[in-house]
Amino acid sequence: MDHITFLVALVIVTALAFDFTNGFHDTANAMATSIATGALRPKVAVLLSGALNLVGAFLSTEVAKTISGGIVDDSLVTSGMIFAGLVGAILWNLMTWLLGLPSSSSHALFGGLIGAVWVGAGRHGVHFDKVVEKILIPAVASPVVAGVAALAATYLAYRLTNRARKDTVTKGFRFGQIASASLVSLAHGTNDAQKTMGVITLALISCGALGHNADPPVWVILTAGLAIALGTYLGGWRIIRTMGKGLVDIESPQGFAAESASTAVILSSANLGFALSTTQVCSGGILGAGMGRRLAEVRWGTAGRMALAWLVTLPSAAVVGAVAASVVVHGGTPGVVVIAVLAVAVAGGIVVLSRRNPVHADNVNHGRTTSVRPAEPAGAGA
Repeated sequence: MDHITFLVALVIVTALAFDFTNGFHDTANAMATSIATGALRPKVAVLLSGALNLVGAFLSTEVAKTISGGIVDDSLVTSGMIFAGLVGAILWNLMTWLLGLPSSSSHALFGGLIGAVWVGAGRHGVHFDKVVEKILIPAVASPVVAGVAALAATYLAYRLTNRARKDTVTKGFRFGQIASASLVSLAHGTNDAQKTMGVITLALISCGALGHNADPPVWVILTAGLAIALGTYLGGWRIIRTMGKGLVDIESPQGFAAESASTAVILSSANLGFALSTTQVCSGGILGAGMGRRLAEVRWGTAGRMALAWLVTLPSAAVVGAVAASVVVHGGTPGVVVIAVLAVAVAGGIVVLSRRNPVHADNVNHGRTTSVRPAEPAGAGA
């Protein structure tokens, strides 16, 4: 096996490893509120989410095209740069998972690629106009749009059911959450699985196996969908706890509103090729739902820590990707081996640390308890 073939094979394996971490890192996006409100049992939720992530992977390839030929110049990118970028993204995903922070897997990937390509090909290897248009602007706008939509939907939900019995309302919206959470999972597969498809397609273009601006082959779509589905099934319980119990004092009408708003934003952007962060969209939806119910507790300290993680994700992953690329590009195969060994060692250390305070399906809802407060919309009278 020559150097180029070895690198392409390594990139594909590493890309699927990233897709796997993306799955368990972002399970909370779809299922945190449904688990928190009791609409779905934890293990049922992650199984359903994993299956729908796989289905969603086949619905569109617009985001994959943005990754493979949008934010970087595919004629200048090498497999070594892509590998270095993936290392940055994976390590950031694992670190934020350990801390229970719902950071953006998407921005980790973009940051890693941008840093690696900048070091390996120079500044002109990155299309910064596309980075602004397709990544930064949606990153700012999407959580705001989802939050406003969820706030309005929550307010209306409580207004319309104000005279109904609370147990009836709760039961009805829990059924609704099964549908809305399923749609978020479908949308997540449509958006996030495509990012790994785009990376693998970019690697195949860089070695000449595909032409410039080629669509992802069917086998790439299938393997990316399976990897993210498997990661989703294993469940990122730490982040599920943060989003389900750590952000707001949530009830089933709020969960339904947050999930519905997030689905609309994610699916719309996927069709337009905007590679946005589903984590940011869903977090914005949850915060909006929290503000839409009078007397609901919104934990702004947790929200602030999440926002800080969002701000540093892309540059932090870019730094790791750049450092890795400097070794890989100049070190040849030995450099690739060194980076791979270091990455595995760091990842293993993070997993060992996580076992000191395990979070799993049986204790995921133990971090916070939902306060018993009147279910009234924001602005409603006493």
